[in-house]
Amino acid sequence: MQIFFLLSITIILNLSCSYTKVERPNIIWLTTEDNSTHYMKLYNEEGVSMPAIEKLASKGVVFDNAFSNAPVCSVARSTVITGCYAPRIFTQYHRSAKRVPLPKDVMPMPYYLKKAGYYTTNNHKQDYNFILPDDVWDESSTKATYKNRKAGQPFFHVQNHTVTHEGNLHFNQEAIDKTTDKDLEHVKVFPYHPNTKTFRFSYHHFQKRHELADQQMNDFLKELDEQGLMEDTIIFYYGDHGGVLPRSKGYAYESGLQIPLVVYVPEKWKHLIPYDRGSRSETFVEFIDLAPTALALAGITVPIGMDGTPVMGKIIQKSKIKNKNTAFGHADRFDEKYDLVRTLRVGKYKYIRNYQPFNMDALFNFYRYKMLAYKEWLSLYREGKLSDVQSQFFEPKSPEALYNIEDDPHEINDLSNSGNHQEILLQMREQLQERIKKMPDLSFYPEPYLLDNAIKNPTAFGQDNKTTIAELIAIADLNLEPYDFVEGKIKLALKDKNPWKRYWGLIVCSSFGMQAKGLVPQIQKILQTDKVNLVKIRAAEYLMLNKIPFDQENLKTLLENTSSETEANLILNTFCLIKEYQPKIKFNFSKEIFPSEWHDEPNKLVNRRLEYLISHN
Repeated sequence: MQIFFLLSITIILNLSCSYTKVERPNIIWLTTEDNSTHYMKLYNEEGVSMPAIEKLASKGVVFDNAFSNAPVCSVARSTVITGCYAPRIFTQYHRSAKRVPLPKDVMPMPYYLKKAGYYTTNNHKQDYNFILPDDVWDESSTKATYKNRKAGQPFFHVQNHTVTHEGNLHFNQEAIDKTTDKDLEHVKVFPYHPNTKTFRFSYHHFQKRHELADQQMNDFLKELDEQGLMEDTIIFYYGDHGGVLPRSKGYAYESGLQIPLVVYVPEKWKHLIPYDRGSRSETFVEFIDLAPTALALAGITVPIGMDGTPVMGKIIQKSKIKNKNTAFGHADRFDEKYDLVRTLRVGKYKYIRNYQPFNMDALFNFYRYKMLAYKEWLSLYREGKLSDVQSQFFEPKSPEALYNIEDDPHEINDLSNSGNHQEILLQMREQLQERIKKMPDLSFYPEPYLLDNAIKNPTAFGQDNKTTIAELIAIADLNLEPYDFVEGKIKLALKDKNPWKRYWGLIVCSSFGMQAKGLVPQIQKILQTDKVNLVKIRAAEYLMLNKIPFDQENLKTLLENTSSETEANLILNTFCLIKEYQPKIKFNFSKEIFPSEWHDEPNKLVNRRLEYLISHN
């Protein structure tokens, strides 16, 4: 009996010891807002030095090809914490009109860490487009800290720094005037920007904010070191998406998507990474990969519902990761401004698909145009003082574009019409088509329709309508072919019983412009008789873009029949687009055409559009 007792005690002690020996690294996500690789010396010789981050890099890995999947914060943050493509789970619109439920097969990544025994803290920004489930964070606030964990408990902590945020570039003219030309003589602007004092000061000011962010992060890291935690902690430093100077945030160019990513790995945990400490890696890392990577580092199985792939962890195959060279990007709605852009990086090549190419990049967005650089850029364009490259931002886009990023890092020389690049173009076009169909990409339905029909379970809606989404994509892609080849298919789309096929048929017509003039009678009939408001506005959009007269009362009727705030904003997006192209056009309506609750506050999206239209009438 005594022998059995002693044996039992021994077994229990052994089990207890084996449990306590299961060590897991602490994990920190150290973030800065609104900064791409373009402004950091670590990536760009002309960028600003950030000693704290450079010190982390000396004992870790610098990823030269890291990307946010979206160029704006709420969408990017929703992606990074779930490991899911936003257009698949309906979190792609900044900021969501309604927060959506997550798929049943995935939870925010910290949930899994918490279940595994981690203390999970977030200081402090969430800004998610989904309904945050319970039991994700132990603490999430401006005071959240890992210091409240139990003794010996591993932690996951997010420390966010806001001093580089876009709002810090909303300075006044006085700030520029106080700065001498000598202070700015070292500043070199990108080729698509005008080389003016306003732009040079904006660059200079933004770099100073990077220095401040680095100082703040240094203070945080110093405290971590003083607590003896540096050797037990893997630290990710990254930007929450690309930069914020004009044509960055809100745009699916590399300036809006490419992010700095530095991962510090102490000696103790170097066996978890398939890279040498102090090295640089060409491996492509997307935001969808960060959640799976954190789980893999903690020894937790990655949920099947996540789209990303771990780039670190015990089970990672170095050869597989080394060959990872693709990244997917998307741009949808940014506050009140709509667009639909999808991108694909494969190695050095970048493919951009503009599904609504008549939507100029410069289309007015209230928050963007609070920046003096945006205002000046627009003024110089209207005065005819810009080069062709600098003017691209204000003009219609091509349906697709191809760039060699190694030779053309600022994406100004489109190779899509180059005879030497047609094979690459077609390959990347097909890869993108396959990716968004497989997803499936919910954005091929208008946002108001998704809010009414997909909100309860967006991923299930996507799977149930996967075939239809593929058909909508096929119609959208008609503008990639010569008009004469596809005219018959466009006619069929305009007659289809499915309103969203008619919707996309009209968008394709607008892409072709006056090449589609033979369809004008059919388009006019749709405007007069179609039962779906959003289809009718696309018909009106074609006619207005091409200056084809029609009864303006149709527009008033469209607005009066608007059924939701989101629908109103989408319709007003077209009105603002036309106003950009035709400044002298007048729209005769007032705010009273909509319910007051849609525009009773200055920052309401509908109010922003109405204020712009009324002030420019």
